Amino acid sequence: MSTSGIVYASFDRFPSPKGAAVHIQAFVEALGTAFGQVDLLAIGAEPGSSTRPWSPGVTFHPLEARGRDLMAQALNFRARLGDWWRGRPRARVVHVRSIFEGYPLARRKDAVTDALVFEVNGLPSIELKYHYPDVADDRELLLKLEAQENTCIQRADLLLTPSAVTAEHLKSRGADASRIRVIPNGVDLDLFRHMPPRERPPERPLRLLYSGTMSAWQGVHHALEACRLLRREFPVVLTLVGPLRRHQRRALLDRCGDLLLEGAVELREPLPQAALAALHHACDVVLVPLPMNDRNCVQGCCPLKLLEAMASGTPVVASDLPVVRALAQDSTEALLVKPGSPKAIVDAVRALRDEPLRAAALSTSARARVERDFSWSRAQEALVATYEDAFGMARASTRRSTSASASA
Repeated sequence: MSTSGIVYASFDRFPSPKGAAVHIQAFVEALGTAFGQVDLLAIGAEPGSSTRPWSPGVTFHPLEARGRDLMAQALNFRARLGDWWRGRPRARVVHVRSIFEGYPLARRKDAVTDALVFEVNGLPSIELKYHYPDVADDRELLLKLEAQENTCIQRADLLLTPSAVTAEHLKSRGADASRIRVIPNGVDLDLFRHMPPRERPPERPLRLLYSGTMSAWQGVHHALEACRLLRREFPVVLTLVGPLRRHQRRALLDRCGDLLLEGAVELREPLPQAALAALHHACDVVLVPLPMNDRNCVQGCCPLKLLEAMASGTPVVASDLPVVRALAQDSTEALLVKPGSPKAIVDAVRALRDEPLRAAALSTSARARVERDFSWSRAQEALVATYEDAFGMARASTRRSTSASASA
């Protein structure tokens, strides 16, 4: 049977300001440029959008994901994925990002592809309860999710993850270490350009920024409590940027309480990358208050918001966890504080406010670290090199050079 190129499938909305979509774009564009013939299948951002070229070597096929809840949407997406695949040739490589699209493909791996890549950024058996609290009591569902994850882990020829903590968790689940590659997230260094901390006029409140999911597993409640404590000492405004589900909005508004009425908290919807970069430059400190929980300490993560803040030059206060220490060195590239402690956040923010030279030094060192280790171009090159090594794939430039030499 003839084979096509790479199929990159993801149960994520695309394009989108969310970190997942930023990651997807960086990876598919790298694969398209290097190898050509990449089919990207994801949830279309606009209903009814049609197949179109996305970037050199990449064709985007928006799929629907209809349903009243997550599981219904996932099943609908799987059905649309199956419809798209019907009658198409076997793929050289299938690259998936979750069990929602990956499980049916893993089960039929021998029929649909020569090689399966499972990119593990998060695992529903661990993460889902933080998005949908009722899931924590549904033991049967969690066991089903775990079984589907195990199928994808065992059948994958290559396991990609942005975090060494996640890599260790995959090994504990039976994954062969030789099939695991850690490729950290990256930052667009031109978009998140560096701007050192500016001198703050005495009359302006200190501006804090939190971006990301507004839930307990990301620590937004610790950011809010730190804001409340800081306001006892001096004027502070905390800007919260990110998506909010209905139940999260209710919980967040309850937590904000008087802070919203007093103008101490601003709520913003997810922003395009350029607008988010500008907001970083308008703020004085970025908070990344990840708590200690199984999502951050067992499953692992590679917080894109931390890297974006480091690149922008805005000083960072973050939780002292292994996933954070892998990206930022304490006291030289960020101030790392006790996880789950609003008071520790307060102490660190106060230190940055009172020691501008220290804040400036952190800014310079953080930018240098990101330039050295965490650009998207570095992550893209690592991805392409991994494909070459794991699957013996040749870059388009190499194929053209070989062809020209043979015909000369």
